[in-house]
Amino acid sequence: MSAHGRPHRVTEVETKLQQRAGVVHVVTSLRVDVIDGPDRGATITGGDTISVGTARDNALVVGDFTVSRYHLEAVAQPGGILVTDLGSTNGTYVGAVRIERAIVPPGTAITLGGTTIRFDDALRRTVPASTEVRQLGGMVARSPQMLQLFADIERVAATPTSILIVGESGTGKELVAEAIHAQSGRARIPLVTIDCGALPSTLLASELFGHERGAFTGADRMHAGAFERAGDGTVFLDEIGELPATDQVSLLGVLERRRFRRVGGTGEVDVRARVIAATNRDLRAEVNNNRFRHDLYHRLAVVVLRLPPLRDRREDIVPLVDHFARELGASGPAETVFGAEVLARWQKHPWPGNVRELRNAVEAALVVGPNAHLATGEPAATARDASEPLGPYKDARAAVVGDFERAYLSRLLAEANGNVSQAARIAKMDRSHLIDLLRRHGLKA
Repeated sequence: MSAHGRPHRVTEVETKLQQRAGVVHVVTSLRVDVIDGPDRGATITGGDTISVGTARDNALVVGDFTVSRYHLEAVAQPGGILVTDLGSTNGTYVGAVRIERAIVPPGTAITLGGTTIRFDDALRRTVPASTEVRQLGGMVARSPQMLQLFADIERVAATPTSILIVGESGTGKELVAEAIHAQSGRARIPLVTIDCGALPSTLLASELFGHERGAFTGADRMHAGAFERAGDGTVFLDEIGELPATDQVSLLGVLERRRFRRVGGTGEVDVRARVIAATNRDLRAEVNNNRFRHDLYHRLAVVVLRLPPLRDRREDIVPLVDHFARELGASGPAETVFGAEVLARWQKHPWPGNVRELRNAVEAALVVGPNAHLATGEPAATARDASEPLGPYKDARAAVVGDFERAYLSRLLAEANGNVSQAARIAKMDRSHLIDLLRRHGLKA
């Protein structure tokens, strides 16, 4: 009740403040209405995310030939509705302004091709924030996004369905794949991982399907590929967005026929393994731009699991710091180990390298001191207490160079949206050398 005895209506500003304090979460369902175009009058209500396009797996499927297969995606956020163009051919417009990514208020008319739509809130309510910290596999979380992801993992794990995991570099896509495998009936059978971004096309077919002795120069013995080694288990195709076009054709054929031949072989081997793929790209945009096969995308993305970036689930930061500190041998709660000031800075940092960058920051803080992590932009060389004895120059220099490389590579991946080839171009560095550096610093998603 207010001071005047009237019921107090919670304002949008108060709701935002409560969200930042971790007191409440806003639960939203979106509605989209087609207000002009061939599908005028169509309407759907979905969750907090709705995609629009001509492909059948969009939430709203339109028949307008000027609309791309995957044209745009809308996500409900506290400050409005985030609209992202998915690399469409004809663009997404608010009035006369073409947008790639914008937050618009509910009720805004959005034009795509010859169709105009309007997003609105079908439901918006606040619910108390969870204080429960859950673990699944190597993941730790209490944010509603991650708790929902945990529930989705447990729900789909027992099925044979192909799964596509999407998320920025460092969000933990491999951990999600491992959790799915561990929760399934295949847990005692191998999980075989192939990094599609780290292997040249000439070796990919051999790594995926194996080869016979004498199939090519240097093939001095028969080699079983990932699908054969996995048996009834799981094949995890990491960085699937980096798969060259010719290998996309080969993989599609194997997934459709459920059998393959080793390179240089004549006999066929049945595919019994489940396929999980992961990418830091939005493959829908890659499909629109003819860089990824539409039919292969549908084979892989029967279920899509999206990993939110760490900046969108800040309530997970302290539980993750606690978890990493214990893993690295520290004892006591995070506030005792690192201090409230350091935790407050970590809560505000954007974490372009996501969870992997946070773990590196925790490790650096434990080894060098609580102010050493480059996430705050402070040079590691000044982080040690002045009273501490100096170590050997060689070791001190290696630590500073290592911290610089880790910070630079984290920012580089963020600027390149996780695309290693693009990152190599930005850094003017050989791609294979960049991959080696990323692996050395644990930054390869």
